[in-house]
Amino acid sequence: MYCKNCGKEMVEGAAVCTNCGVAAGNGTAYCPNCGKETVPGAAICTNCGAALTAAANAEAKSKMTAGLLGIFLGGFGVHRFYLGYTGIGIAQIAVTLCTFGAGAIWGVIEGILILVGKMDKDAKGNPLKD
Repeated sequence: MYCKNCGKEMVEGAAVCTNCGVAAGNGTAYCPNCGKETVPGAAICTNCGAALTAAANAEAKSKMTAGLLGIFLGGFGVHRFYLGYTGIGIAQIAVTLCTFGAGAIWGVIEGILILVGKMDKDAKGNPLKD
């Protein structure tokens, strides 16, 4: 990943650029593939040809999929694994097993919350797409 302010490569998962100190995701537009400055509003990088807007949409998880997984398989934490919350998914499995299945209501409730929009982000902070 490259810094949008200075264009230098950033440490994976860093909150700020170690080169310029700007928070990740802030600054002028730089290509996430090659790090070169891009034309504002461009769909592809003029330097390397990489898609600039599709990357965010490709990572977006479906709200409908997450909600239905929560309702039907929530006792096994499948919706949490889908959204990237591995620890909570494992906890849901443990609660369901320890309560002889009664803990599955946790997943059903979360599935409904996802579908009505109360839970709207995945583990990386990306908004769920409709």
